[in-house]
Amino acid sequence: MAGMRPVFLKPKDDDLVQEDKSDLDADQNTSFIYNPNLSLSLDQHRQRLPVFKNRDHLLYLLEQYQTVVLVGETGCGKSTQIPQYLYESGWCSDGKLVGVTEPRRVAATTLASRVADEKGTPLGGLVGYSIRFDDTFDPVNTRIKYMTEGILLREMMADPLLRNYCVIVLDEVHERTLLTDIIMGLLKKILQKRRTLKLIVASATVDAEQLRDFFNFNVSKDSKQKDSSVIISVQGRLYPVDVFYVKEPVADYVKASVDTAMKIHDSEPKGDILIFLTGHEEVDRAVSLLKEHASQNRNSELKLLPLPMYGSLPYGDQLKVFRPTPRDLRKVVVATNIAETSITISGIVYVIDCGFMKLRWFNPETQVDSLVLVPTSQASADQRAGRAGRVRSGKAYRLYQEEEFEKLAAATPPEMQRTELSGAVLQLKALGINNVLRFNFPSPPPAKNLLSALELLYALNAIDDSGQLTDPLGVQMAEFPVSPLHSKTLITSGEFGCSEEVASIMAALQVQNIFTKPGGQAAIRARIAHRKFEVAEGDLLTLLNVVVGFKKQEGSRAKPWCHENFLNYKALKRTDQIRNQIIKLLTKFKIPITSCNGRSEIVCRCIAAGFFPNAAYLHHSGVYRTVRGGQELHIHPSSVLYTLEQPQWVLFSEIMSTNRTYMRDLTVVQPDWLEELAPHFYQKRFDND
Repeated sequence: MAGMRPVFLKPKDDDLVQEDKSDLDADQNTSFIYNPNLSLSLDQHRQRLPVFKNRDHLLYLLEQYQTVVLVGETGCGKSTQIPQYLYESGWCSDGKLVGVTEPRRVAATTLASRVADEKGTPLGGLVGYSIRFDDTFDPVNTRIKYMTEGILLREMMADPLLRNYCVIVLDEVHERTLLTDIIMGLLKKILQKRRTLKLIVASATVDAEQLRDFFNFNVSKDSKQKDSSVIISVQGRLYPVDVFYVKEPVADYVKASVDTAMKIHDSEPKGDILIFLTGHEEVDRAVSLLKEHASQNRNSELKLLPLPMYGSLPYGDQLKVFRPTPRDLRKVVVATNIAETSITISGIVYVIDCGFMKLRWFNPETQVDSLVLVPTSQASADQRAGRAGRVRSGKAYRLYQEEEFEKLAAATPPEMQRTELSGAVLQLKALGINNVLRFNFPSPPPAKNLLSALELLYALNAIDDSGQLTDPLGVQMAEFPVSPLHSKTLITSGEFGCSEEVASIMAALQVQNIFTKPGGQAAIRARIAHRKFEVAEGDLLTLLNVVVGFKKQEGSRAKPWCHENFLNYKALKRTDQIRNQIIKLLTKFKIPITSCNGRSEIVCRCIAAGFFPNAAYLHHSGVYRTVRGGQELHIHPSSVLYTLEQPQWVLFSEIMSTNRTYMRDLTVVQPDWLEELAPHFYQKRFDND
């Protein structure tokens, strides 16, 4: 199939049952920009949403039951309208908040902006948001607060009963992230203790009966009402979607996606295209290919406008996706699965589904948490196809055969059952859940994963011999909104006298795409510019050089400097903001803010003190192996060490699996440091292998 466009077959039956075909209005579930060209007033527009018909029913059930499981089909308006209904019906009259959790930061910020526009108030007033390292809300006046799940978890540490909230809305529960399951387990305990708190569990697709049973407990022996949880279903608004499958398997789904988009562009009526790929590298590659096609296809009346969309994309570039498409352009949005349910892009008529997604998967045998490429589930495939039926009848092109769809799993496994759990266990310990093995999870994780997490926290000295959180180290680690390895490194930096440098490195690790990678001749100039920052000690000290160089620029000079050196200005600005937040936390814990004044070995030793579980050595076979587990690894091509002489010992921050298993964000270390800094974890031995 290489070099040929995929041939599609229409299935025997339509995959999606569609409803309300007469309604030509666009979905307003999580579409972020209100269209001022609509002839309807804003109130009329809100009243036409499907959830409005269920407004009184929903409010009645919330009065009668403590938990309402709301199955809101795509397009019903649940994410934007329900918090407003709660505010308008007086739930916040006593000064309490309606809290809405979202799995992704981009969804929390843009939904808050949308609802603030609908309420006619500035963002940060009546409606605000709170995400990691960024707060835009007024503690006095905000009544509707959108936030990521991690923020709500941290608020539970300060106030275990969430007394500032009257209603909690858990949105997009079907994604079943790690934090979603933890929060549901904790909220079940809170609801039993605080009967005035109400919970709405909202999702487009979810096992409603399982969740209803999970949150159900007897109200009282004397009460006629035996249940505390109830289900309500709200119909969405989808138009007919024709689903097509390829006749033969495709060899390269990125190229096949681009070829399919060009085929649609050449033969189909006007309408925007949404392509689902697995990661930002593939997204950038597809956008680059589409731009090449767009520059060659000059005779077409309708020009292509390729745009990327993924979670780590700078905020300004994300907004381009939501702007209305000009008349003479066809927008082609190339996105990760963030566009599956978390956001809604108006104008999409054609969807191209590569059939794959990236999931974190932890192997307790090798102690490796990898980002693995896996086939999508049937539920995800249907969600993706449904994006084509939001504004009018659409078409979905699946880059796999119809019989392969039947072989897909019904739903994606919950993150709780497939990821490394040390961060989750640390949070639960900080919240007073001492016996984590008996904690009531909606989907219990494998016992091996929990034991592995406890072993890691014990190795980091975050918990003691009895499994209790250590004080002060474990308590402080739980306060940092980063992974346990990162927080241990930050806290240890005070002892090494390099807290300024480590704060810069850890801040940079929270932001992706600091280096820009243009195509064509500019790629060579970018490579030369990036070499100025590279050092033999590895990627983390290279990031430190970039952050230090950026901080030396003053005011208006910073942006041109980033342009000259092919660096992402907005990503570095974000890094600087996160660094300031980290410095505040370090100061709060009375950790001295000091600099090692360029002594790189001190920084490397500090990194080794925190990242010692992620050690790998160069095996005589020419590949790297993890010290624990013996997992075979390779240096990622994006690493500064990829083109240098291979070091004997390295520490990695992340592992990514594609056709090979790659280490990313590396630091060169000495084996003696591991013995010295983690004698409880490593012991020297001689192996004939």
